[in-house]
Amino acid sequence: MAEADSSSEELYDETNWVLYKYRVDWKDVTPVPQDDGPYPIVAIVYSEKFQDIYDYFRAVLKSSEKSERALQLTKDALDLNPANYTVWQYRREILKHLNKDLIPELQYVKEMIEDNPKNYQVWHHRRIIVEWLQDPAYELSLTETILSQDSKNYHAWQHRQWIIRTFKLFQNELQYVNQLLDEDVRNNSAWNQRYFVINNTTGFKPDVVQQELMFTLDKIKTVSNNESAWNYLRGVLLHHDGGISQDQNVRQVCEELYSSGNRSPFLLAFLVDMCEENMERDDGDKEESLRRALQLCDVLANEYDTIRREYWNYMARSLAQRMDCPEREATGSTKTD
Repeated sequence: MAEADSSSEELYDETNWVLYKYRVDWKDVTPVPQDDGPYPIVAIVYSEKFQDIYDYFRAVLKSSEKSERALQLTKDALDLNPANYTVWQYRREILKHLNKDLIPELQYVKEMIEDNPKNYQVWHHRRIIVEWLQDPAYELSLTETILSQDSKNYHAWQHRQWIIRTFKLFQNELQYVNQLLDEDVRNNSAWNQRYFVINNTTGFKPDVVQQELMFTLDKIKTVSNNESAWNYLRGVLLHHDGGISQDQNVRQVCEELYSSGNRSPFLLAFLVDMCEENMERDDGDKEESLRRALQLCDVLANEYDTIRREYWNYMARSLAQRMDCPEREATGSTKTD
Protein backbone atom coordinates (compact mmCIF):
# COMPACT_ATOMS: atom_id res chain seq x y z
CA MET A 1 0.00 0.00 0.00
CA ALA A 2 1.35 3.44 -0.92
CA GLU A 3 2.53 5.70 1.88
CA ALA A 4 0.35 8.69 2.72
CA ASP A 5 1.81 12.04 1.78
CA SER A 6 2.38 14.77 4.40
CA SER A 7 -0.88 16.55 3.57
CA SER A 8 -2.78 13.31 4.11
CA GLU A 9 -1.02 12.79 7.44
CA GLU A 10 -1.93 16.32 8.54
CA LEU A 11 -5.55 15.73 7.58
CA TYR A 12 -5.50 12.45 9.50
CA ASP A 13 -4.09 14.22 12.57
CA GLU A 14 -6.75 16.92 12.39
CA THR A 15 -9.65 14.51 12.01
CA ASN A 16 -8.37 12.40 14.91
CA TRP A 17 -7.57 15.34 17.15
CA VAL A 18 -9.34 15.35 20.51
CA LEU A 19 -9.91 18.77 21.99
CA TYR A 20 -8.56 19.24 25.50
CA LYS A 21 -12.03 20.04 26.82
CA TYR A 22 -13.09 16.49 25.88
CA ARG A 23 -10.06 14.73 27.39
CA VAL A 24 -10.74 12.81 30.59
CA ASP A 25 -7.29 13.50 32.02
CA TRP A 26 -7.90 17.27 31.75
CA LYS A 27 -11.33 17.33 33.43
CA ASP A 28 -9.79 18.84 36.58
CA VAL A 29 -8.67 21.97 34.72
CA THR A 30 -10.92 24.94 34.03
CA PRO A 31 -9.85 26.62 30.78
CA VAL A 32 -9.12 30.35 30.83
CA PRO A 33 -10.48 32.17 27.77
CA GLN A 34 -8.50 34.94 26.14
CA ASP A 35 -9.52 38.37 27.37
CA ASP A 36 -9.49 40.90 24.53
CA GLY A 37 -11.44 43.45 26.54
CA PRO A 38 -15.04 44.52 26.05
CA TYR A 39 -14.43 46.29 22.73
CA PRO A 40 -11.69 44.55 20.72
CA ILE A 41 -10.69 46.66 17.73
CA VAL A 42 -9.96 43.72 15.47
CA ALA A 43 -11.27 40.46 16.85
CA ILE A 44 -9.26 37.50 15.59
CA VAL A 45 -11.29 34.47 14.60
CA TYR A 46 -9.28 31.59 16.06
CA SER A 47 -9.88 28.00 15.07
CA GLU A 48 -11.60 25.84 17.68
CA LYS A 49 -8.40 23.85 18.13
CA PHE A 50 -6.28 26.97 18.65
CA GLN A 51 -8.72 28.47 21.12
CA ASP A 52 -9.00 25.18 23.03
CA ILE A 53 -5.26 24.66 23.38
CA TYR A 54 -4.49 28.22 24.44
CA ASP A 55 -7.40 28.33 26.88
CA TYR A 56 -5.87 25.34 28.64
CA PHE A 57 -2.38 26.76 28.38
CA ARG A 58 -3.52 29.93 30.13
CA ALA A 59 -5.07 27.71 32.81
CA VAL A 60 -1.84 25.82 33.59
CA LEU A 61 0.10 29.06 33.44
CA LYS A 62 -2.28 30.59 35.97
CA SER A 63 -2.00 27.59 38.31
CA SER A 64 1.78 27.20 37.72
CA GLU A 65 1.32 23.54 36.90
CA LYS A 66 4.58 21.94 35.84
CA SER A 67 3.86 18.40 34.77
CA GLU A 68 4.31 16.00 31.89
CA ARG A 69 0.90 16.85 30.55
CA ALA A 70 1.66 20.57 30.75
CA LEU A 71 4.88 19.94 28.84
CA GLN A 72 2.92 18.19 26.09
CA LEU A 73 0.45 21.07 26.11
CA THR A 74 3.27 23.53 25.38
CA LYS A 75 4.28 21.39 22.41
CA ASP A 76 0.75 21.49 21.04
CA ALA A 77 0.63 25.25 21.59
CA LEU A 78 3.97 25.76 19.84
CA ASP A 79 2.90 23.65 16.90
CA LEU A 80 0.20 26.26 16.33
CA ASN A 81 2.34 29.30 17.12
CA PRO A 82 6.09 28.68 17.32
CA ALA A 83 6.74 32.40 17.83
CA ASN A 84 4.99 32.58 21.20
CA TYR A 85 7.67 33.64 23.69
CA THR A 86 5.53 32.93 26.76
CA VAL A 87 4.98 29.30 25.77
CA TRP A 88 8.69 28.73 25.14
CA GLN A 89 9.60 30.34 28.45
CA TYR A 90 7.09 28.21 30.35
CA ARG A 91 8.29 25.11 28.54
CA ARG A 92 11.79 25.80 29.83
CA GLU A 93 10.48 26.22 33.35
CA ILE A 94 8.76 22.84 33.10
CA LEU A 95 11.87 21.15 31.70
CA LYS A 96 13.94 22.45 34.57
CA HIS A 97 11.30 21.62 37.20
CA LEU A 98 10.96 18.02 35.95
CA ASN A 99 14.73 17.67 35.50
CA LYS A 100 14.12 16.36 32.01
CA ASP A 101 16.76 14.79 29.79
CA LEU A 102 17.61 17.66 27.43
CA ILE A 103 18.96 15.62 24.52
CA PRO A 104 15.43 14.80 23.27
CA GLU A 105 14.66 18.50 23.64
CA LEU A 106 17.52 19.30 21.28
CA GLN A 107 16.00 16.94 18.72
CA TYR A 108 12.59 18.52 19.19
CA VAL A 109 13.84 22.07 18.72
CA LYS A 110 15.96 20.95 15.75
CA GLU A 111 12.77 19.85 14.03
CA MET A 112 11.13 23.11 14.97
CA ILE A 113 14.05 25.07 13.52
CA GLU A 114 13.93 23.07 10.29
CA ASP A 115 10.24 23.99 9.96
CA ASN A 116 10.73 27.59 11.16
CA PRO A 117 14.31 28.57 10.26
CA LYS A 118 13.69 32.33 10.51
CA ASN A 119 11.87 32.28 13.83
CA TYR A 120 13.86 34.00 16.58
CA GLN A 121 12.15 32.17 19.45
CA VAL A 122 13.11 28.66 18.30
CA TRP A 123 16.76 29.68 17.98
CA HIS A 124 16.66 31.39 21.39
CA HIS A 125 15.27 28.23 22.97
CA ARG A 126 18.01 26.19 21.32
CA ARG A 127 20.68 28.49 22.69
CA ILE A 128 19.39 28.23 26.25
CA ILE A 129 19.23 24.43 26.09
CA VAL A 130 22.82 24.32 24.82
CA GLU A 131 23.86 26.65 27.65
CA TRP A 132 22.25 24.31 30.16
CA LEU A 133 23.99 21.30 28.64
CA GLN A 134 27.28 23.10 28.02
CA ASP A 135 27.60 20.86 24.97
CA PRO A 136 27.92 22.32 21.46
CA ALA A 137 28.33 18.94 19.74
CA TYR A 138 25.34 19.25 17.42
CA GLU A 139 25.35 22.96 16.71
CA LEU A 140 27.78 23.41 13.83
CA SER A 141 26.14 20.62 11.84
CA LEU A 142 22.69 22.08 12.54
CA THR A 143 23.64 25.53 11.34
CA GLU A 144 25.33 24.06 8.27
CA THR A 145 22.11 22.23 7.43
CA ILE A 146 20.07 25.41 7.71
CA LEU A 147 22.65 27.46 5.81
CA SER A 148 22.71 24.91 3.01
CA GLN A 149 19.06 25.83 2.46
CA ASP A 150 19.55 29.57 2.94
CA SER A 151 23.15 30.65 3.10
CA LYS A 152 22.22 34.08 4.46
CA ASN A 153 19.91 33.05 7.30
CA TYR A 154 20.66 35.66 9.97
CA HIS A 155 19.51 33.53 12.91
CA ALA A 156 21.66 30.57 11.85
CA TRP A 157 24.73 32.78 11.49
CA GLN A 158 24.07 34.46 14.82
CA HIS A 159 23.76 31.07 16.53
CA ARG A 160 26.88 29.77 14.80
CA GLN A 161 28.95 32.77 15.86
CA TRP A 162 27.74 32.42 19.43
CA ILE A 163 28.65 28.72 19.50
CA ILE A 164 32.08 29.29 17.96
CA ARG A 165 32.94 32.17 20.28
CA THR A 166 31.55 30.56 23.43
CA PHE A 167 33.11 27.14 22.95
CA LYS A 168 36.25 28.23 21.03
CA LEU A 169 35.43 26.28 17.86
CA PHE A 170 37.35 28.45 15.41
CA GLN A 171 39.71 25.75 14.15
CA ASN A 172 38.03 24.68 10.90
CA GLU A 173 35.79 27.67 10.33
CA LEU A 174 37.86 29.31 7.60
CA GLN A 175 37.64 26.10 5.58
CA TYR A 176 33.87 26.24 5.85
CA VAL A 177 33.86 29.91 4.83
CA ASN A 178 36.05 29.11 1.82
CA GLN A 179 33.60 26.41 0.80
CA LEU A 180 30.71 28.88 0.93
CA LEU A 181 32.64 31.47 -1.06
CA ASP A 182 33.53 28.87 -3.67
CA GLU A 183 29.82 28.15 -4.00
CA ASP A 184 28.82 31.83 -4.07
CA VAL A 185 31.48 34.51 -4.01
CA ARG A 186 28.77 37.13 -3.47
CA ASN A 187 27.68 35.61 -0.14
CA ASN A 188 28.02 38.65 2.10
CA SER A 189 27.35 36.53 5.21
CA ALA A 190 30.34 34.32 4.41
CA TRP A 191 32.58 37.36 3.96
CA ASN A 192 31.34 38.68 7.29
CA GLN A 193 32.09 35.31 8.90
CA ARG A 194 35.62 35.40 7.50
CA TYR A 195 36.21 38.76 9.17
CA PHE A 196 34.68 37.46 12.40
CA VAL A 197 36.99 34.43 12.48
CA ILE A 198 40.20 36.31 11.77
CA ASN A 199 39.32 39.14 14.11
CA ASN A 200 38.78 36.62 16.92
CA THR A 201 41.82 34.41 16.24
CA THR A 202 45.04 35.71 14.70
CA GLY A 203 43.85 39.29 14.45
CA PHE A 204 44.80 41.45 11.48
CA LYS A 205 48.56 41.41 11.94
CA PRO A 206 50.65 42.66 8.99
CA ASP A 207 51.23 39.18 7.55
CA VAL A 208 47.53 38.30 7.92
CA VAL A 209 46.56 41.58 6.26
CA GLN A 210 48.72 40.73 3.26
CA GLN A 211 47.31 37.21 3.14
CA GLU A 212 43.74 38.53 3.21
CA LEU A 213 44.46 41.22 0.64
CA MET A 214 45.77 38.62 -1.81
CA PHE A 215 42.81 36.33 -1.13
CA THR A 216 40.30 39.13 -1.68
CA LEU A 217 42.01 40.55 -4.75
CA ASP A 218 41.92 37.10 -6.36
CA LYS A 219 38.17 36.96 -5.75
CA ILE A 220 37.70 40.48 -7.12
CA LYS A 221 39.65 39.64 -10.27
CA THR A 222 37.31 36.69 -10.77
CA VAL A 223 34.09 38.67 -10.16
CA SER A 224 34.75 42.40 -10.01
CA ASN A 225 31.11 43.46 -9.74
CA ASN A 226 30.84 41.96 -6.26
CA GLU A 227 30.14 44.50 -3.53
CA SER A 228 30.78 41.98 -0.74
CA ALA A 229 34.41 41.44 -1.72
CA TRP A 230 35.04 45.17 -2.12
CA ASN A 231 33.57 45.82 1.34
CA TYR A 232 35.78 43.12 2.80
CA LEU A 233 38.81 44.67 1.07
CA ARG A 234 38.02 47.99 2.69
CA GLY A 235 37.63 46.29 6.06
CA VAL A 236 41.03 44.62 5.79
CA LEU A 237 42.68 47.86 4.67
CA LEU A 238 41.48 49.55 7.85
CA HIS A 239 44.23 47.51 9.50
CA HIS A 240 46.82 48.61 6.92
CA ASP A 241 49.19 51.32 8.10
CA GLY A 242 49.23 52.94 4.67
CA GLY A 243 45.47 53.29 4.25
CA ILE A 244 43.61 52.07 1.18
CA SER A 245 45.86 53.67 -1.43
CA GLN A 246 49.33 52.68 -0.30
CA ASP A 247 49.38 48.92 -0.80
CA GLN A 248 51.16 48.18 -4.06
CA ASN A 249 49.19 45.01 -4.85
CA VAL A 250 45.86 46.75 -4.30
CA ARG A 251 46.85 49.70 -6.50
CA GLN A 252 48.14 47.39 -9.21
CA VAL A 253 45.02 45.22 -9.38
CA CYS A 254 42.71 48.24 -9.38
CA GLU A 255 44.65 49.97 -12.15
CA GLU A 256 44.84 46.78 -14.21
CA LEU A 257 41.08 46.31 -13.93
CA TYR A 258 40.45 49.92 -14.91
CA SER A 259 42.91 49.81 -17.83
CA SER A 260 41.26 46.67 -19.14
CA GLY A 261 37.99 48.59 -19.48
CA ASN A 262 36.36 47.34 -16.28
CA ARG A 263 33.83 49.89 -15.06
CA SER A 264 32.36 48.16 -12.04
CA PRO A 265 30.84 50.90 -9.84
CA PHE A 266 32.56 49.32 -6.85
CA LEU A 267 35.94 49.60 -8.57
CA LEU A 268 35.27 53.22 -9.57
CA ALA A 269 34.08 54.10 -6.06
CA PHE A 270 37.23 52.54 -4.62
CA LEU A 271 39.37 54.58 -7.00
CA VAL A 272 37.56 57.75 -5.88
CA ASP A 273 38.45 56.93 -2.29
CA MET A 274 42.06 56.31 -3.27
CA CYS A 275 42.16 59.70 -4.97
CA GLU A 276 40.61 61.37 -1.94
CA GLU A 277 43.20 59.78 0.34
CA ASN A 278 46.03 60.89 -1.97
CA MET A 279 44.68 64.44 -1.88
CA GLU A 280 45.14 64.47 1.88
CA ARG A 281 48.76 63.31 1.72
CA ASP A 282 51.54 65.83 1.82
CA ASP A 283 53.53 63.93 -0.81
CA GLY A 284 50.60 63.40 -3.18
CA ASP A 285 49.81 65.14 -6.46
CA LYS A 286 46.69 66.89 -5.22
CA GLU A 287 45.66 68.45 -8.51
CA GLU A 288 45.97 65.22 -10.44
CA SER A 289 44.15 63.28 -7.72
CA LEU A 290 41.33 65.83 -7.76
CA ARG A 291 41.09 65.79 -11.55
CA ARG A 292 40.77 62.03 -11.62
CA ALA A 293 38.34 61.92 -8.70
CA LEU A 294 36.04 64.42 -10.44
CA GLN A 295 36.18 62.43 -13.64
CA LEU A 296 35.29 59.24 -11.80
CA CYS A 297 32.43 60.95 -9.95
CA ASP A 298 31.10 62.16 -13.27
CA VAL A 299 30.97 58.74 -14.91
CA LEU A 300 29.55 57.17 -11.76
CA ALA A 301 26.79 59.79 -11.59
CA ASN A 302 25.90 59.67 -15.27
CA GLU A 303 26.72 56.15 -16.45
CA TYR A 304 27.65 53.45 -13.96
CA ASP A 305 25.87 54.28 -10.69
CA THR A 306 23.03 56.56 -11.73
CA ILE A 307 20.80 55.49 -8.86
CA ARG A 308 23.23 57.37 -6.60
CA ARG A 309 23.71 60.31 -8.96
CA GLU A 310 23.06 62.92 -6.28
CA TYR A 311 25.60 61.32 -3.97
CA TRP A 312 28.35 61.37 -6.59
CA ASN A 313 27.55 64.96 -7.56
CA TYR A 314 27.77 65.86 -3.88
CA MET A 315 31.11 64.05 -3.59
CA ALA A 316 32.46 65.99 -6.55
CA ARG A 317 31.42 69.33 -5.06
CA SER A 318 32.83 68.35 -1.67
CA LEU A 319 36.20 67.32 -3.10
CA ALA A 320 36.43 70.47 -5.19
CA GLN A 321 35.60 72.62 -2.17
CA ARG A 322 38.37 70.99 -0.18
CA MET A 323 40.83 71.92 -2.90
CA ASP A 324 39.40 75.45 -2.99
CA CYS A 325 38.06 75.28 -6.55
CA PRO A 326 35.15 77.77 -6.36
CA GLU A 327 34.26 77.50 -10.03
CA ARG A 328 33.60 73.77 -9.79
CA GLU A 329 31.89 74.19 -6.43
CA ALA A 330 29.57 76.90 -7.68
CA THR A 331 28.50 75.06 -10.84
CA GLY A 332 28.44 71.64 -9.28
CA SER A 333 30.08 70.42 -12.47
CA THR A 334 32.09 67.25 -12.41
CA LYS A 335 33.30 67.58 -16.00
CA THR A 336 37.02 67.72 -16.67
CA ASP A 337 38.99 68.77 -19.67
